[in-house]
Amino acid sequence: MKPAGWPRAVLFDLDGTLVDSAPDIAEALNETLESYGHPPLTLEAVTKMVGRGVDVLVERAYGALGLEIDPATRERVVDRYVKLYEARATQSTVLMAGVSDLLRDLKEKGVPLGVVTNKPGEATRAVLDHFRLGELMAVVVGGDAGPALKPEPGLLLHACEALGFAPSDVVFVGDSENDVLAARAAGMPIVAVAGGYTELTPEALGADAAIERLDELPAAILALAEGEGAPEV
Repeated sequence: MKPAGWPRAVLFDLDGTLVDSAPDIAEALNETLESYGHPPLTLEAVTKMVGRGVDVLVERAYGALGLEIDPATRERVVDRYVKLYEARATQSTVLMAGVSDLLRDLKEKGVPLGVVTNKPGEATRAVLDHFRLGELMAVVVGGDAGPALKPEPGLLLHACEALGFAPSDVVFVGDSENDVLAARAAGMPIVAVAGGYTELTPEALGADAAIERLDELPAAILALAEGEGAPEV
């Protein structure tokens, strides 16, 4: 049994968890590739590349095309991609089902909320503000905040420090292996939600709780608070 008032806060991944941003990511990536004379990639292919930050996205794209890329070239390609993506970050991106109602309900209940993502901070805030979610967030930590990207725990720990809560008192909600690994390393309970950018089911990710839809999150958190599901972290 967790103490009363647990969790003290709930943090969310962004891409694949709160929003479906893959179409805009794919368009910006393909525009970047085209500018260097390379062919485009399918949306399905790009979706599988999302989640480890822009550097890895570019590396995976070049790898999928059978191309090598040196660090200096990668830096230039990354810079170009970021500029193109930030210019269109909300053109085709949509909220996952139930996101707005869930976040506003949690906010009304007095639960501090936050986003922790490998996406650069400026683009993250643009997406959140576009959907009027930025105003609900007590903390927003992007991939350029300083710590190593997920699956390392640094971004999550940074968010907890900003909130003033211990990691064990905060629940993280994500959709991928990176999210689960980062939460585990941070000592933070993790809920995995379906519909994100992984081929694994939520159950297969090995989270403390697995849900099919975000509107199932309150019940999953209640079960964790009561000691049901996976052992406490």
